[in-house]
Amino acid sequence: MSHEQINQHLSNWTERESTAEAMIPLIGRLYRKNNVVTSVYGRSIINQSVIDIIRAHRFVRQVEDSELSVHNTLPILQAMDSMDLGRGHVDIGKLAVKFKEEGGSLEDFLKREIGPIVGQYQTQSEEDAENDTKDVVLYGFGRIGRLLARILIEKAGGGNNLRLRAIVVRQGGADNDLEKRASLLRRDSVHGPFNGTITVDEENSALIANGNFIKVIYSPGPDQVDYTHYGINNAIVIDNTGIWRDEAGLGLHLKSKGVSRVILTAPGKGDIKNIVHGINNDWITEEDRILSAASCTTNAITPVLKAIHDEYAIEDGHVETVHSYTNDQNLIDNYHKGSRRGRSAPLNMVITETGAAKAVAKALPELKGKLSGNAIRVPTPNVSMAILNLNLSKEVTVEGVNEYLRDMALHSELQKQIDFVNSPEVVSTDFVGSRHAGIVDAQATIANGKRLILYVWYDNEAGYSAQVIRVVNQMAGVTYPIFPKRARD
Repeated sequence: MSHEQINQHLSNWTERESTAEAMIPLIGRLYRKNNVVTSVYGRSIINQSVIDIIRAHRFVRQVEDSELSVHNTLPILQAMDSMDLGRGHVDIGKLAVKFKEEGGSLEDFLKREIGPIVGQYQTQSEEDAENDTKDVVLYGFGRIGRLLARILIEKAGGGNNLRLRAIVVRQGGADNDLEKRASLLRRDSVHGPFNGTITVDEENSALIANGNFIKVIYSPGPDQVDYTHYGINNAIVIDNTGIWRDEAGLGLHLKSKGVSRVILTAPGKGDIKNIVHGINNDWITEEDRILSAASCTTNAITPVLKAIHDEYAIEDGHVETVHSYTNDQNLIDNYHKGSRRGRSAPLNMVITETGAAKAVAKALPELKGKLSGNAIRVPTPNVSMAILNLNLSKEVTVEGVNEYLRDMALHSELQKQIDFVNSPEVVSTDFVGSRHAGIVDAQATIANGKRLILYVWYDNEAGYSAQVIRVVNQMAGVTYPIFPKRARD
């Protein structure tokens, strides 16, 4: 290779960096002014670095036949910035690929693809913007609670969104309890540092995270808080403690002033609706006061199972989850009321039960009685896998199933739930931070006649938390039109 060719590689890279840098203010302005959330094939590019933006474009190689460059998407952003857009989710990657195929006038193309929000921008006063947000309270501040806090804070900048107003915890007992809570939000051994700044306001018992004033309330019970005292009204409480799982227990939250609705981040008991967003979120009504977001595993497998059942009809099957250990297990061998869970989590694979297979039927009744399930806890702190061993009503091929699931991940109504990866080198840590409910590993798919085995990765913390927020958005009436509706016919 000549010296000129070697230098050309670096020149191309610096040119891409320069282009990505030009995209950042456009992405930020569309988000904060117009409340337009931009992404590249499902990968958010809001508040991302130059390298992250380039990497999001690079991902397209795995799912499309061609490369996608920042040079293709920058003109899309520039045109959108001049269109006075109303709020919406816009995948500029999919738009750029479709525009390369169709050609013509970019302005005319965008008016066809995102027409419903073109010219719909409405100026809001600060007071109007304040009234347009929906108050959210986190009850509990464990693994899921802190991931929910990160997502809520991250998405607060666009206006007309959920707004985290308070965190409710039991008194920790330490003099520096508030600082310890802040530190757990600021640093995470799995998900890395908080993306922003956090200040502790001891005088007002609050955390100020990226400008969001979040009251920290100490309370012995869910029915013993007057939220209106803190200016919180009609709030949605997200109970992530797992202590109360039935209507009677969760209903205690509704006795506190300022609470309108409650959602549980665990499978609900009794008649509580278990919602998997993308599957049965149309079951949510204005009358529902208590809902469950089901479990991380149920959220991971139900969208994939629905996609397969709709196309190939599942006769029966078995779901085996290989699940990272959780806080419920012991660090070293010690007493535990559950079978086997008393043994050291970082040292053992532990066979345990899971209700995920049966729980699927609560969101997808057509699969009732068709699935069995079991689980193995393994010595990893995050990211799990579900192995779906299915018997179908028709014969399938690896290529056919993978192409179908790829299309579902890219272009269907389940595109926020199902992701798709086609690399022979991926391992569990590659999916830390994934906001999809589950990721189909195409290289691991096995098909033999009417028998199909799928491997589905899922970040059992971040992916599940994203699903919870999607349910809360719907409960609060904070919804966005998604564009493009379909990247191709």
